[in-house]
Amino acid sequence: MLLAAALTALILWAVHNHWYRGRFQWGKFAESFLEIEWKWVVASSALALASYYVRALRWSVMVKPLQPKSNTWRLFKATAIGFTVVVLLGRPGEFVRPYLIALKERVPLSSQFASWLLERILDLLAVLVVFGYAVSRLGHSHANLGPPLRWSLEAGGWAATLLGLVCLALLVMFGRFSGTARRRLLDALSFLPSRHHKRTDRIVTAFLEGTAATKQPGSAWRLIAYTLLEWATIVLCILCLFRAFEETSALGVQDALLFLGLVSFGSILQIPGVGGGMQLLAILVLTQLYGVRLEAATSIAIMFWIVTFVVILPPGLLFACQEGFNWRKLRDLERRAVRAEAAEPAPEPAL
Repeated sequence: MLLAAALTALILWAVHNHWYRGRFQWGKFAESFLEIEWKWVVASSALALASYYVRALRWSVMVKPLQPKSNTWRLFKATAIGFTVVVLLGRPGEFVRPYLIALKERVPLSSQFASWLLERILDLLAVLVVFGYAVSRLGHSHANLGPPLRWSLEAGGWAATLLGLVCLALLVMFGRFSGTARRRLLDALSFLPSRHHKRTDRIVTAFLEGTAATKQPGSAWRLIAYTLLEWATIVLCILCLFRAFEETSALGVQDALLFLGLVSFGSILQIPGVGGGMQLLAILVLTQLYGVRLEAATSIAIMFWIVTFVVILPPGLLFACQEGFNWRKLRDLERRAVRAEAAEPAPEPAL
């Protein structure tokens, strides 16, 4: 929780000193928390936790070609522990989840790093779809946009759509023509020394093993369906969070989609000098597009981060204790996962 307090202080400092020096009213900021309708926060938190379970369901589809008897509950526990490490220790903790899944499901470690990459691609596609759709429906939202900003967002929507099509094409290529793609890629890298060429061959083969689920039409559709379900759950999570605050209670699904699309890009693009841009971008979207008071927007941004990220800490820590992990072991687990990701892919993880 010290991390949550530190990040909260960083958000408040950045907003107060960079954009609204001298205009931030701490009394109104405190009042905005006192006026929260907590039943909507509870509903939002429950939906956020459900989205993590949907992630585990999606991962079960990706691991099935290698482990037909995979256990969804074990995958959910690994997911909760993995995201807990991310919250506590930062982005390098991303590698803990595929590392744990490889150990628990007894599948090649490199294949699970490939599954993690496939998950990132699917989520990027979802963000692009959400953003493109939200921008195309700006006229149906409550956003206050001038002509220049509307033009910029529409241009960004077209760019997002194009990037989404490129990602989709890559998935189709690796799913249906994996053998041909592998041969052409290795032929193009034939100039590498023999040792590096063999290592590249192992990495590419491992990646194709991890994306084997996309070769089967039924599995591919299930991946898409779970991705849509995950992001629909997140949209409902945001909608419930909007209901919890008086100034955003009138915002609807279109506004939640636009907010999610813009803020998701903030989580990808880091703001220099500040770090993670998601919270700050959330504040800017609420204040500049919807006219929400700065103090209320800051409260919503903080609650958004807590609901969507910190909410996984209680179950994640509980599962970690059940598995016999303490703080020192979690740190060691993170280091091993990072070293394993950087190392040459192993044929089978040591248990």
